[in-house]
Amino acid sequence: MNDMNDMEQLLNDDQMMQFITQGYLVLHNDLPGSLHKKVMQRINEVLVHEGNPGNNILPRVPDIQAFFETPVVKGALTSVLGPDYYLHPHRHCHYNSPGNQNPGGGEWHKDGYWSAMRSHRPWWAMIFYYTQDITTELGPTAIMPGSQYNEKFPGHEKEFLLPTGPAGTMVLVHFDLWHKASQNVSALDRYMLKFQFARRQTPSGPSWNNTSKTMPVPEAGSVSRTALWESIWNWMRGEQAPVKEASREDNSVIELARLAQDASEDDALNAVYELAGRGEVGVRELLDILDSGSNLAALRAAYGIQAAGEIAVQGLIERLRHADDRRRALACFSLGMLSCSNDRITAALTAGLSDDSQWVRRNAAEALGMLVNPSAEAVSALAHLLEISVRSEKEEAQTESTNAYSPNQDYIKNKLGYTAALSLLRIGKHGEAVEVVTALEEALSSNDRYVRAYAFEALSQLRIGEAVEVLLRYYRTSRWCPDTTKASMF
Repeated sequence: MNDMNDMEQLLNDDQMMQFITQGYLVLHNDLPGSLHKKVMQRINEVLVHEGNPGNNILPRVPDIQAFFETPVVKGALTSVLGPDYYLHPHRHCHYNSPGNQNPGGGEWHKDGYWSAMRSHRPWWAMIFYYTQDITTELGPTAIMPGSQYNEKFPGHEKEFLLPTGPAGTMVLVHFDLWHKASQNVSALDRYMLKFQFARRQTPSGPSWNNTSKTMPVPEAGSVSRTALWESIWNWMRGEQAPVKEASREDNSVIELARLAQDASEDDALNAVYELAGRGEVGVRELLDILDSGSNLAALRAAYGIQAAGEIAVQGLIERLRHADDRRRALACFSLGMLSCSNDRITAALTAGLSDDSQWVRRNAAEALGMLVNPSAEAVSALAHLLEISVRSEKEEAQTESTNAYSPNQDYIKNKLGYTAALSLLRIGKHGEAVEVVTALEEALSSNDRYVRAYAFEALSQLRIGEAVEVLLRYYRTSRWCPDTTKASMF
């Protein structure tokens, strides 16, 4: 049992395993029906008279905040993301109109993500919250269990769910779970509030009500991703997976290396995680794939090698000299995800901030923010990157390498500044206070709303006089009045 706030209803092992394997949990907020009705009425007024407020839904309808302060929600988010999770500034009220004529609803998709790369580990999560009794006729958001690890759409034949329940029903999902709007065939308006949350740091131990050291055995027939699931289970417990030493001539290693480059996504993903647990021999195979495998195989190898721990450090540092910026970026990603930290890693990633490729620089910046026991030097380098990126917003276009893993991510205007600010939100407290505050104050003038949002939150987390003064000056000119509308006069 963890020493956590008794008011938080932490998840148990079975619930955590469902989240790891299936990518979702349906929970219920036992709040008064009158509160949900009040929020629904206010949302309807705002949408009718002002349109969808998008990211401003919370200050526009402040009563929504009560939904996320309950023991059920705080306990679930603490369990999955750690006790210092962050409410992301992007949020949205999804409206599904009555009698929707779109057969089958919307298109299957993953939400646009907020990192340089997606992560199998729960660094991000979302909540779909229903303010009314939700039935299949109302068109709830359809989810595809277990699809969060699939880069490609698993196919229309795969089983999906339409979570239903009374007002206060919420679906906590892994950020990368495939989902879509379903058809609202009722005569009622359907509202769903989507809020996103981010983890701040690598787990040092379990943050849920964990009673078992070993991962519970998945249901019969659900074993194709056992190595992947075990890796995440161990990571969330703050532990390194056990190593099964092998030789390079071992037939199982040869077969795993072949499967790692197989067209079958499930087989390939499990193979790379299996290789990560085969000691130095398995790591060498993964590094070879990272070096010379196809782009897709190299990506999978990067996911797997993050589970290998300290023995992968030197090989990944060497890949930072690879001729291909995609491979250098993947090496940065894996170094940040290794759950270990030393001077060599910090020095290598800091050097990566000066790489010719913006894609490498961005991955290096995010990796620095994920290090265990980050150094003041890492924080200083991120602060410098943030200042330079904000100052250069008007001087040069913020473009990605054409060889990048990520899509354009148009919703992030200053990608380097965004990533540096996110990393400072995570590790800024480990740096020199005045230097960090100066960089974050500069970021408050960024053209990118998410750079500004991260900077504001990072300053709030510092809790020092210099940061408070900056926040007060910013607040005076940016304070939002939820009662002011185009229809109000004063």
